[in-house]
Amino acid sequence: MDLSPGVLILCSLLASVLSLCAVAGQAAVVTVEPRTATVRQGESASFRCQLSGGAQPVGPIEWKRSNNQALPDNAKLGPGGSVLTIVSARPANQGQYHCKAGSSAGRGSATALLNVKFAPKVRLTPAGPLRVRMGDPVSVECRATGRPRPKLTWKRQGSTLQLVTSEANDVNTIRWPAIHPEDSGVYICQGVNNEGVTEVKVEIVVEGGLGAPVASVGATEMTVVEGHTVTMECQASGSPPPVITWSKLRAPLPWKHTVANGVLTLTSVGRQDSGQYICNATNMHGYSEAYVQMEVESPPYATCLPDQVRLQPGDSLSVQCLAHGSHPIRFEWSRVGRTSLPAGAHSTRDGQLLIAHVKLSDSGTYKCVATNHIGSSEALAKVIIKA
Repeated sequence: MDLSPGVLILCSLLASVLSLCAVAGQAAVVTVEPRTATVRQGESASFRCQLSGGAQPVGPIEWKRSNNQALPDNAKLGPGGSVLTIVSARPANQGQYHCKAGSSAGRGSATALLNVKFAPKVRLTPAGPLRVRMGDPVSVECRATGRPRPKLTWKRQGSTLQLVTSEANDVNTIRWPAIHPEDSGVYICQGVNNEGVTEVKVEIVVEGGLGAPVASVGATEMTVVEGHTVTMECQASGSPPPVITWSKLRAPLPWKHTVANGVLTLTSVGRQDSGQYICNATNMHGYSEAYVQMEVESPPYATCLPDQVRLQPGDSLSVQCLAHGSHPIRFEWSRVGRTSLPAGAHSTRDGQLLIAHVKLSDSGTYKCVATNHIGSSEALAKVIIKA
């Protein structure tokens, strides 16, 4: 069928309009890089939103969380909004982030996923301390959050043996169908993943029942300073009145000790006295134990190795500062009689003093000061340089 020139022109215009409509109907192609980021808690992550082909966006670039939620307070946007940075990421920042951008062809969106890994956070129900009657059923539930998903285990304080528990729906439960006095003690639920280990403790005290002993201590944990005198008090109920004795786990009691009226006194403790101390209360109906974990901390004692060194100009100098004591220990080097170390000298975190090529003017006495949270100690190294 032949068409008139007017009809042909009309059809051509109509085809052009339909083509423009098709183009206008296409959404802009938006991309986000990277599409997925995984960071540890406290680290930062950035995502870049852009139009394909390097096209310039028309209007603002918008970022939202899932369900159209606003960005968290630790989210920062770069110039033009194209870069989203989550600063010092928190576990709550995990999830999807949606970027919307527009061009002359329309608006489009893309999605990025942020994973935040963090060490376990452990919670016990009930939290304790628990005072229960002998023969009662007792259970304590342990829950943990963390990424990756933590593994939960129970142990008794002073023992490395894993206890038999039940686990269901991410809850690890320790149970006693009928609890006994010897079950008194401190129990620890431990959550472990690749990011760390977290422990939460609960103390269980079993009371009463046919005059059986129930022992308890004034403090289950103590940290003391080397050289001090320490007292640990143990009390016990029961009929007849229990006999109280003290012992130390896998070691004899320190030789400087006395026991009177259930009180253990340790004189001038040293670091070797750290460990678990056990109060045992015994009568004709049975026995009961209570535990005290003691850690002895000490100030540093510093030495230099070597404490005197002879070198020629151009030789390298390396002096190591060593310190015994409770960690962490911080080392600081200085030069006696001078305000600063010579040019070219530097010290390392582990206590080394280094000079790659010494000069005659580097001769002198160098001082290392080792410091921890208890105190400090200093040691000297004499450096002699002769041509």
